[in-house]
Amino acid sequence: MTDAAIRFDGVTKAFGAVRAVDEVSFALPRGALVTLLGPSGCGKTTTLRLVAGLELPSAGRIEIEGRDVTALAAAERRIAMVFQSYALFPHMNVLENVSYGLLVGGARKASAEAEALAMLKTLGLEGLGQRLPSELSGGQQQRVAVARALVLRPQVLLFDEPLSNLDARLRRRVREDIRDLQRRLGLSVVYVTHDQQEALAVSDLVCVMRAGRIAQMGTPNALYEDPADAFIADFMGEANVLAGEVLGPGRVALGGVELATAMRDHPPGPAQLAVRPEAVTLAPDGEGLPGRIGRAAFLGQTREYEIETPAGTIFVVTPAAVHAFAPGEAVRCRLDRVIPLRS
Repeated sequence: MTDAAIRFDGVTKAFGAVRAVDEVSFALPRGALVTLLGPSGCGKTTTLRLVAGLELPSAGRIEIEGRDVTALAAAERRIAMVFQSYALFPHMNVLENVSYGLLVGGARKASAEAEALAMLKTLGLEGLGQRLPSELSGGQQQRVAVARALVLRPQVLLFDEPLSNLDARLRRRVREDIRDLQRRLGLSVVYVTHDQQEALAVSDLVCVMRAGRIAQMGTPNALYEDPADAFIADFMGEANVLAGEVLGPGRVALGGVELATAMRDHPPGPAQLAVRPEAVTLAPDGEGLPGRIGRAAFLGQTREYEIETPAGTIFVVTPAAVHAFAPGEAVRCRLDRVIPLRS
């Protein structure tokens, strides 16, 4: 038994002259939730469809649980997919929706309904079997779609932008439900989203894609704290990317000012330096990069500032409880952590 739930080896998918997926290779571990993240057109949805068998590769090899599925159709792979729209049958009740796939696969009605009822109980939907989808909340519909997929006992469960139809508060609760279910059942999950916060919240691993290739893959913490380049730094949350110089361990120069800061090892010399908005402490005087408040906004729990400095405009987020600065006020920006980006 392989340790990889899914393996891509040099997989390419071309649509005419356009390579939507370009020689991608990776091994996604069993029992993990792996998110494919990236901007529109980066290849993440095509990659998911290649896993599902909804698209076949132009070149390369795809394995699921050690089995070569490169040329197999979707019905021949032990996968299930939860679509963005949920794709529930509106004229069927919840129990009929969940048991439908089993019945199509040849199961007897009594057996299919028993398995469907057990899955509904597992997902906290007990007692809702006779309701129509229109009688459920958005979160309940999402769980019905998951139940319909899981009852087929797939080797891999795929999610395509599963929360995009939900409001912000419900989105947070449902993503927590998905993560809890994945951990509890030890599922191998591939999850597609363009929402960075969603990816950080649910993932064991994040695979950031750009122009059909993998830009960087790692844990959410690694991608946020140790981005490979300016694209990753800016895409994985906000980042101020500034031209500066590494002077030595823990010392950089920005805008002609030498600063002490926490940072990873990097050879001395010119470098792009990424600074997260929350990694800047503001003070009216003292050490730090001099600046002047250009814009200030109160957001409840936090305050946002745009600060004009010799190194350029810096975006800063501070807790609302700390001292508030007004537009035009002079400040010092202490950089608590700087990330030198690799060339």
